Amino acid sequence: MTDLQCNTVDATRDKVLLVDDDQNLLESLVRLLRPEHEVFTARNGDEALGVLVACGPFTVVVSDLKMPGMDGIELLSRISRTSPDTVRVLLTGHADLQAAIDATNLGYVYRFLTKPCPPEVLRLEIAAACRHAALLRDQRELLSLKRCKVLLEGVVLGFSALVEARDSYLAGHQQRVTRLALAIGQKLDMTEAELETLRIAGLLHDIGKVYVPADFLSRPGLLRQEELSVVQMHPEVGYEILKHLDQDWPVAVIIRQHHERMDGSGYPQGLSGRFIVQSARILAVADVVDAMCSHRPYRQSLGLASALEEIEKNKGRLYDERVVDVCLDLFRNQGYSLAEQPENT
Repeated sequence: MTDLQCNTVDATRDKVLLVDDDQNLLESLVRLLRPEHEVFTARNGDEALGVLVACGPFTVVVSDLKMPGMDGIELLSRISRTSPDTVRVLLTGHADLQAAIDATNLGYVYRFLTKPCPPEVLRLEIAAACRHAALLRDQRELLSLKRCKVLLEGVVLGFSALVEARDSYLAGHQQRVTRLALAIGQKLDMTEAELETLRIAGLLHDIGKVYVPADFLSRPGLLRQEELSVVQMHPEVGYEILKHLDQDWPVAVIIRQHHERMDGSGYPQGLSGRFIVQSARILAVADVVDAMCSHRPYRQSLGLASALEEIEKNKGRLYDERVVDVCLDLFRNQGYSLAEQPENT
């Protein structure tokens, strides 16, 4: 197959390279396999390596053992190093059985078939090799996702620590808010995916405070109106920082809305009722409870009783009624405590 043909193949089908010095056999195998695969051929090892460079990568390579020049084992050995994701199949005569076994044990070959190999058997074996390749791809993608999750976790915790480093009064706040929000979310039967999104949003809900001058955050007295306006921009800043995340993973939206109120009196957008996403409603309640129970530069802790009175008095007006009811039940009936050691998030 020419280089031009390499550029016009169907990318949705598995690509198979057949290597054999028997031209008649190659032609018959191409007719057999082409309905299901994109099929390429080569008549020796050197030609096969050229096709790999020009037209690869390949899902499966099937090679004869005995060929002029480079034999099949050496060819597949090279392919195992340069294209480890390609599944390699060796065709061999009975006299070469031990060589094929050795090649398999060394990892050069996924499977070996003996000549003469019935066409239907070869077709089924190539189909199995393609399934094996798909499994390897899935495993590799899963490993990549796990690595990305570990990386993301480190970034999230790093950003969370950065916010708290700028404001000593926030130490532990984001973790406590997250833990309470998750406890509420579980009682509201949120899915695992929704809870994970809520967890990340909770850990980062104050990330926008990196924009706020440190003096505003630590000043003992009350802020002037223009200073308060800057502080109240932190949900919007947090949204701007994180808005390029996956649209199916609405962390930025939740952070933007966690100071909105059901009656529209919140900020930064003045949203109300159904326009506020559930996770933001949960964070709003958890944030208020922990903030009122914590010391701030301008006041001492108001205590849990005052915090619960605040959300109970304003449920349905400022705070989501169901969220408040669950939160009150956690503290009053189920022994929940903000002082418990946060889980290692």
